[in-house]
Amino acid sequence: MKEQLFEEFTKITDHSLEISSRGVKVVDQEKFQSVVHRLAEISAFEAGERQAMARYLVRAAAADLGIYPASIHELYMARGRGDVPNTFTVPAMNLRVMAFDCARAVFKAANDINGAAIIFEIARSEMTYSDQRPAEYTTSILAAAIAEGYRGPVFIQGDHFQVSAKRYKADPVAEIESLKTLIQEALTAGFFNIDVDTSTLVDIDKPTVEEQQVLNVELSAMLTAYIRDQQPGSIEISIGGEIGEVGGHNSTVEELKAYLDGFNKELKRINPKAKGLSKISIQTGTSHGGVVLPDGSIATVNVDFDTLRNLSRVARKDYCLGGTVQHGASTLPQDAFSKFVEYEAIEVHLATNFMTMFFDRIPTNLREEMYAYLRENYASERKADMTDEQFYYKTRKNVIGPFKKQSWNLPADVKFVIVSAWEEQFRKLFASLGVAGTRTYVDKYIKPVVLVPDLKDYLGEVAGAEDISDLAD
Repeated sequence: MKEQLFEEFTKITDHSLEISSRGVKVVDQEKFQSVVHRLAEISAFEAGERQAMARYLVRAAAADLGIYPASIHELYMARGRGDVPNTFTVPAMNLRVMAFDCARAVFKAANDINGAAIIFEIARSEMTYSDQRPAEYTTSILAAAIAEGYRGPVFIQGDHFQVSAKRYKADPVAEIESLKTLIQEALTAGFFNIDVDTSTLVDIDKPTVEEQQVLNVELSAMLTAYIRDQQPGSIEISIGGEIGEVGGHNSTVEELKAYLDGFNKELKRINPKAKGLSKISIQTGTSHGGVVLPDGSIATVNVDFDTLRNLSRVARKDYCLGGTVQHGASTLPQDAFSKFVEYEAIEVHLATNFMTMFFDRIPTNLREEMYAYLRENYASERKADMTDEQFYYKTRKNVIGPFKKQSWNLPADVKFVIVSAWEEQFRKLFASLGVAGTRTYVDKYIKPVVLVPDLKDYLGEVAGAEDISDLAD
């Protein structure tokens, strides 16, 4: 059976790959760049052995070309030591829709400015509604890197690997086990950066900040120890913690210290040799997706940049972390992004605007078909005072998975318009965030660790829908 698959995929890739039981070799790079989209499509829409083979080939061929999933841990630690200047903020981009095409736009923009400090991420919630498990997401990103001639480490991140407070209350053991299963699936797929988010369990009704953070501290330390036990080879996974849910009250230095002091003490108790966090996510006044007004416009957000800078400095000076992470920033005005560098954020998460750009540019008939699907299937999420614009904006993410095939098969001229807009936006963001020239720092601190993929790892994956109603994006 394997020999038949090898022969079939040699033809699919137009003989640009040499495929055998010994491994995979790219024999015609230019030709492979032009046909790798075929593997990305099989990965996204087929099943069984063909899907497994497509994903394996992309990972193996990428490695042969010097493209490999990597951890950004050492770069962030260098920032924490003061060895890397605070002249850039790393964009972490959630590609929910048309991930392969969108990632191509990212790599094209990054290549032109010698930028490499960029992260591709997807949250636990997004995996469900966008119908993208970790192995598929990694395949889309690496295939895009191949198509654009990108080389070197690629940082792929599990964003908001979050504990559901609702499910934890009902069955804490089962909820933690489900998160561990997801972590294992993600590590196998090449997610070597993971944001552990147990901030959903912070109890603000407790009398002291330390007591409020107890469960957050204990569970994030336990999950960090688990990741350290599972991380492959010599790769030190970059792990982020979170001290408060995005959309809540602004974080304080007292909360930061209570969490990190407690976390470090608990991690040392569990495993004295385990390395801790590389960054910490805080709340500064933003919300995921922004707040949509009745006319469909987005409410102005007032980010507390002083909090971002103050907590970043404490995180670096007292704990040697890379700094603080800003969530929910996509809907900010363009001129605000340079402030993340000015106020010393190590990382900023971006998602919603890329999705808005997609919905604004697809054909009207497809958008109306999507909205009809929402009216039929998500009417229960519509509050009495919601306008149509508010309802569609709130629920539109739920069409990404069901309409994934239609998005992939959009006419070439429509795709060109969407991808060109994305590319222009990435160029603006990278300029504002100081991404240009960051390959120098990446090359200095991220040492190549190329794991040879094993075909058997692609023969099955953990899948299935789950309740994500109380999880962040």
